[in-house]
Amino acid sequence: MNKSFLSIVDKGDPSGKTLLVRARQAGDIGQVFPDAEVQMGAGSDYRYRARIDREQVANAIADSIRNIDYGNFKSTVSDPDRHDAYLDVWSIMHAFQSNHK
Repeated sequence: MNKSFLSIVDKGDPSGKTLLVRARQAGDIGQVFPDAEVQMGAGSDYRYRARIDREQVANAIADSIRNIDYGNFKSTVSDPDRHDAYLDVWSIMHAFQSNHK
């Protein structure tokens, strides 16, 4: 997403009702899930995390997709550091594509 980078996984909720939403930057989870109770730390490589209802996650991601109104994703990223990080990922994946024809 142009204002947040999230990793979403199923990390052992016995009820299966929640997903673990993780982020590397403060505020990224809140951009998509403003009411989330974000925890910092937890001894993992993702500094920020929140358990969020699975349906809420699905709806937020679907809404994000429904609202795409751009022809070039990178041009919509206003934060220069985030833009550069995304450009680095783009470059790595472009090289990966070129090496795996």
